[in-house]
Amino acid sequence: MHILFIHQNFPGQFKHLAPALARRGHTVRAMSVKDQVSLPGVVHTRYAIDKAPSKTTHPWLRDMEAKMVRGEAVFAAALQLKSGGFEPDAVIAHPGWGESLFIKNVWPKAKLGLYAEFFYRLEGVDVGFDPEIYPSHRDDACRIQGKNINNLMHFEHADAALSPTRWQASTFPDSFRQRITVAHDGIDTTMLAPNPSAFALINQSLKIQAGDEIITFVNRNLEPYRGYHVFMRALPALLRARPKARIVIVGADGVSYGAAPPHAKNWKQVFLEEVRSELDMSRVHFVGTLGYKDFVTLLQISMVHVYLTYPFVLSWSLLEAMSIGCAIVASDTAPVREAISHDQTGRLVPFFNVAGFVREIVQLIESPQDRKRLGAAARAFAAKNYDLNAVCLPQQLAWAEKLAGHSL
Repeated sequence: MHILFIHQNFPGQFKHLAPALARRGHTVRAMSVKDQVSLPGVVHTRYAIDKAPSKTTHPWLRDMEAKMVRGEAVFAAALQLKSGGFEPDAVIAHPGWGESLFIKNVWPKAKLGLYAEFFYRLEGVDVGFDPEIYPSHRDDACRIQGKNINNLMHFEHADAALSPTRWQASTFPDSFRQRITVAHDGIDTTMLAPNPSAFALINQSLKIQAGDEIITFVNRNLEPYRGYHVFMRALPALLRARPKARIVIVGADGVSYGAAPPHAKNWKQVFLEEVRSELDMSRVHFVGTLGYKDFVTLLQISMVHVYLTYPFVLSWSLLEAMSIGCAIVASDTAPVREAISHDQTGRLVPFFNVAGFVREIVQLIESPQDRKRLGAAARAFAAKNYDLNAVCLPQQLAWAEKLAGHSL
């Protein structure tokens, strides 16, 4: 079969699925805005964006116009592929950037499968969850409605969809949810395993190793959506309670979700300055972004790993920490509860309960037996439900081949 993947940051969530399909003998192509992508068995095509959204567009439509621009660019690139004789049986796309909006106008007979990551809502998700950071506005409902135009336009043409978690699938309207199969992207639980001999250098000078009192916190970017402000507010009491503890914070200074702070350079500085006078900064280590091998080593060293998130997309890093066997303290929010059960695979604390996070982290540091029990259970849960090769990739392959085989 002939399968085309579309993702502006390809491979993205298709890192394992695309080459696996190629290994099974299918013709696999990919399209992205990147100059070059090298993935075994996958032929890559770049599309070019030659225009920008207008600065005079109505604010509620700016997001959609940006998606239209990308959709137009992919439409043109797809016509070029078609003129060269390529006819896909299926197109598998992440619709979040609008790239696949017009793909059925090029190949009307091809099946369209979407990566259903998130549907914007006014209640029960990220909007309104943290009014301190993102106060409610009278226009919220209108803005959210505008952001969902892209999703709704895709729904009309999509034949099926894939969602990584049950909670993320549940955000979609009932009428489309029936077309969604839940199958996570998968993690390599064989490689992501405990290592009692792990050690690392922090900032190329301070050696840390398994057994040290290391508390870890990992974000792609240090921002409120992933609870950075709550974690920082917990540090003064946490460091007072554990005078030998060291805090290792991974993440860049930008914004992945939500908006940047209105009157500061970045969220990292906003909340660091809020508590800096109460901290022994010689024990708080900001290490920026890490290569994947170093990230894994850090989690293998971690005595307690902390993960927080708004009701939003679940981070791979939580499942990776579970697979490594970390003792985890996490926010008691809906997406997290799909992976963490309180006092079974980790500890859950209400998102805004700073004192509760301090209490649970300290308790785990003081209880090697609880850390061992929770870490082992977390690893077993990750292996059973999210293992790439035994669970997730077979599910994804079955979905993709069923889609391309026109048997839906």
